[in-house]
Amino acid sequence: MRILVAGGAGYVGSVLVPMLLERGYEVDVLDLLWFGNHLPKDVKVLQKDILDLCEADLDGYEQVLFLAGLSNDPMAEFSPSQNFVFNAASPTYLAYIAKRAGVKRYIYGNSCSVYGYTTNELYDETSPTISNYPYGISKLQGEYGVLKLMDDSFSVISLRKGTICGYSPRMRLDLVINTMFKSALSLNRITVNNPAIWRPILDIRDAAYAYIRSIEANMNLGGVYNIASGNYTVGEIADSVLAGVREYLAVNPELEIKHITDFRNYKVSIKKAEEVLSFKSMFAIPDTIKQLVDNLDCFNDFDNSNYFNIEIFKKAN
Repeated sequence: MRILVAGGAGYVGSVLVPMLLERGYEVDVLDLLWFGNHLPKDVKVLQKDILDLCEADLDGYEQVLFLAGLSNDPMAEFSPSQNFVFNAASPTYLAYIAKRAGVKRYIYGNSCSVYGYTTNELYDETSPTISNYPYGISKLQGEYGVLKLMDDSFSVISLRKGTICGYSPRMRLDLVINTMFKSALSLNRITVNNPAIWRPILDIRDAAYAYIRSIEANMNLGGVYNIASGNYTVGEIADSVLAGVREYLAVNPELEIKHITDFRNYKVSIKKAEEVLSFKSMFAIPDTIKQLVDNLDCFNDFDNSNYFNIEIFKKAN
């Protein structure tokens, strides 16, 4: 099977693409390469904006994955206009031309941020999406657009992923567990703005596995699926990071607790993904921390701006 991964040179793509190659898929990548190229040398990379593509560019692909777009709130707030182009217009346009080119399945990398600030109930895919900030709104708009194109000949799957964490060759230190891990080692302190806020956490290996399960699902399947390794309060996350660095690295950072209001609070059910996609989480927070420890030599220059998406985005603009 021939697959195109848009945004495939990014944080998740740099883990997923090698896994797809190992499974025998023929994989090409479409990426603007803002964050460099950390993929195997033999992967074909088309450095081109999605909105500059035409149907002919997608000839021969059976599935297209959208991992592109702006990846977090700071980027969305720095440039709201680009946020809505990259996260709403681009995935919809790519799905549109993919369908016209004969692609059979389109997988959209969405975010649980679409739920916004919720009660402490467990949210499933039918729960209200009340996000009222640029990033969450744009991700929901992108999902709405691509799902409108779904029919019997064009399967569309939207993965509403939790906050991804863990090691990638295209490393990021602006994600909650990764950030806490970095702070524990570089500042000897972990700062928690609000310990009671809930987050669905997703180990990057579980994220890659969710895409694989979606690729390999029956072509009659489509729709929206929550994907997470587990739900945790930010306080619980901090406690796990502290325990991990103490055990594996023999450091003892202090914990600084603040009580700052957050505009995101959600925990999600992954029952639908488990039952329909046969997705099963394989990694908990301690596994993620152990993976970071094992790969520490690859990203221990903690001040490197390449690990922070907003810094690279500012340079590109």
